[in-house]
Amino acid sequence: MFKSGFITIIGRPNVGKSTLLNYIMEEKLSIVSSKPQTTRNNIQTILTDKESQIIFVDTPGIHKPRHKLGEYMVNVATDALKEVDVVLFLTTPEGEFGKGDEYILNQLEAAKVPVFLVVNKIDENTQERVAKTLQIYAEKFKFAEIIPISAAKGKNVDKLMEIVKNYIPEGPMYYPEDMITDQQERFIVAETIREKALRLLSEEVPHGIGVDIITMKKKENGAYEINADMLCEKDSHKGIVIGKNGEMLKKITQYSRQDLETFLQCKVYLKIWVRVKKDWRDNNTVLRELGYK
Repeated sequence: MFKSGFITIIGRPNVGKSTLLNYIMEEKLSIVSSKPQTTRNNIQTILTDKESQIIFVDTPGIHKPRHKLGEYMVNVATDALKEVDVVLFLTTPEGEFGKGDEYILNQLEAAKVPVFLVVNKIDENTQERVAKTLQIYAEKFKFAEIIPISAAKGKNVDKLMEIVKNYIPEGPMYYPEDMITDQQERFIVAETIREKALRLLSEEVPHGIGVDIITMKKKENGAYEINADMLCEKDSHKGIVIGKNGEMLKKITQYSRQDLETFLQCKVYLKIWVRVKKDWRDNNTVLRELGYK
């Protein structure tokens, strides 16, 4: 009996949703950063073995939106609750139960599918704090399963996947067995560049950064030639992104190229231009161009 199902991972920003997905897939398909609101689109990632095919949807964190891009991110996250087989609600022991958690759990009440409580980052917290978190959330919602994990270390992740397989129905193989994502290469390239900017830049800049792939061509020698625009909202941010004598932009380009060569399995020639588009996160035209509409 072959089983197949759709799983959505949901939770507040910065609880480790992308880290969990990356560990499961052993592929860096969803960008990981220490800063919240890193993921902006829901990335479908496909895990296939002899008995099953599980399609994961990694969603943006649910939060109170402050601009049109934020509204888009929240809509994507809540839409992902529809027509899935299991919801993994991810949280951590690091913060108190708050209005954000309550808002998400209210959304989950209408999901009408099994909801797992997955408490991440147990390796970074005491057993007492983890136990307290498990108790608090169990009192707030009737979860189908409660599983503490460390996505970064892989602790209990295999156990989580075994239990997930018990809940997905008998079904067909929706995607070819060697396919691991439905995202186009250009999208993953843009997300890789944005991740490097998130990791390297100061706190005031990252959320105002977008990446637009202008050209992506495969040359006769098999190498890729990629030209990208990095958008920022202020002239002062442009200076920070470029850095003194262009050093910051060189680092972003260098680290991006290294990851892209691993992903594309070939030589990559990458050029990034920094452009100012004031308030682009509230500009519907720009959001559409970047794939957020």
